[in-house]
Amino acid sequence: MSGKGTIATHRRARHDYAVLDTVEAGVVLVGTEVKSLRLGRVSLVDAFATIDDGEVWLRGLHIAEYALGTWTNHTPRRVRKLLLHRRQIDKWDTRVRESGLSLVPLSMYFSDGRVKVELGLVRGKKTWDKRQDLATRDARREVERAFARHLKGRRRVEGRA
Repeated sequence: MSGKGTIATHRRARHDYAVLDTVEAGVVLVGTEVKSLRLGRVSLVDAFATIDDGEVWLRGLHIAEYALGTWTNHTPRRVRKLLLHRRQIDKWDTRVRESGLSLVPLSMYFSDGRVKVELGLVRGKKTWDKRQDLATRDARREVERAFARHLKGRRRVEGRA
């Protein structure tokens, strides 16, 4: 299997947090977890990452049990290890400790048959930040619509003449 196949995205994260930096990390999984991920049975809603003793751990990630699994089935909300380079872990550890930032998974996908997580270094948004972002997005959307209407009207005039 080659290329990228998105498994899940945490759409609410970009609304609730300001994403300052992102990194791709591998995930240590067991067989039934991978089978369940291939069926898209995962939720990133309550997930977050912590750095303990120089290792990054993904907590709160819910991967549903594999329906055809046996007694070897996995626990849905177990803590999973993330695979990052030592320099990346050290850099992010200092930023999290000094600035009070958090690590949140933004998306989960297959990359060349391996499960990857896009991990974001985030700062929580205030209510007014969220409102401001919504207003900016609505204004941009309205400008695009007006421009599209303008181009559409221009094509009609050119087509008739």
